[in-house]
Formats: sequence, C-alpha cells, structure tokens
Amino acid sequence: MELFKYMEKYDYEQLLFCQDKESGLKAIIAIHDTTLGPALGGTRMWMYNSEEEAIEDALRLARGMTYKNAAAGLNLGGGKTVIIGDPRKDKNEAMFRAFGRFI
Repeated sequence: MELFKYMEKYDYEQLLFCQDKESGLKAIIAIHDTTLGPALGGTRMWMYNSEEEAIEDALRLARGMTYKNAAAGLNLGGGKTVIIGDPRKDKNEAMFRAFGRFI
C-alpha cells in the first residue's frame, strides 16, 4: 500500500502509531475527517495478521465513523483506534493506562 496516496485519495488527516514497551501496547490511531468537529470513534483490539492489516482496518473504520456521525447529524468527524493484540489475554491495566496517555 502506498500510504500517503491512499490517505490523500480518501481524505484522511492523520495516522498515528503508539507504542509502549513496558505494557506491550501497539496501537494505531486513524483520523479521517474533522471538518464537522473533533473525531469520534471507538477502539478495537484484535490479533491482526500483519501491521499493514491493522493500518488498513484503522483507516477503514475511521472513514466509516465520519459517515456514521454525519448521518446521525452530529457535529463530529470520524476516527478510530486499533490495538494490536489478543483481546482474550493481552488486556491489562498498564496497557490501557498507556493507551489513555496517547489519547
């Protein structure tokens, strides 16, 4: 994937990579569009097969949030975070605290 071309084609604003060695956090924050207001979206934790797959998912989900928020008449843009890890065994307080510091 040519990342900057993809982001330009679909009007993405930001893609952020977050890592915390101590807690094991590896997260990607995608911001699609903040024209109507700050980005609103959730977080998904998943065992992705590759970092590229995680990036693609974060971007796709962020774009979807832009459209969902606009369709709901909210003055909010779209964003989404993905955390790379197994949600059944990798979740821990330190990881979520580190994630909160990035947010």
